[in-house]
Amino acid sequence: QVQLVESGGGLVQAGGSLRLSCVASGNNFNFDKFGWYRQAPGNEREMVAIISSIETIYADTVKGRFTISRDSAKNTVYLQMNSLKTEDTAVYYCIAGRFFDGRYHPYWGQGTQVTVSS
Repeated sequence: QVQLVESGGGLVQAGGSLRLSCVASGNNFNFDKFGWYRQAPGNEREMVAIISSIETIYADTVKGRFTISRDSAKNTVYLQMNSLKTEDTAVYYCIAGRFFDGRYHPYWGQGTQVTVSS
């Protein structure tokens, strides 16, 4: 059974940095995409960053501040978050996806809380 476990969340002051990690386990295949989404109270879940072998995508709200990277050998994806703002406060979810049998199969982590104080 595939599991994604996030870590690295916490409380940080505005202007500070955090690095999120997400480790995938239980897969006997390679993922095609990794990514991070976030959900603030009262808001819908939104894409933060996606990385694959052919492209890296960022939400406009985090461009220039956040960096997504992956270590395929460790089945791990990272999100380096710099210059954090109070509006970055949310639960951050890791996603890993695989294209198989004609469709996309996503797997989600349980989420890690990021709180940015003013």
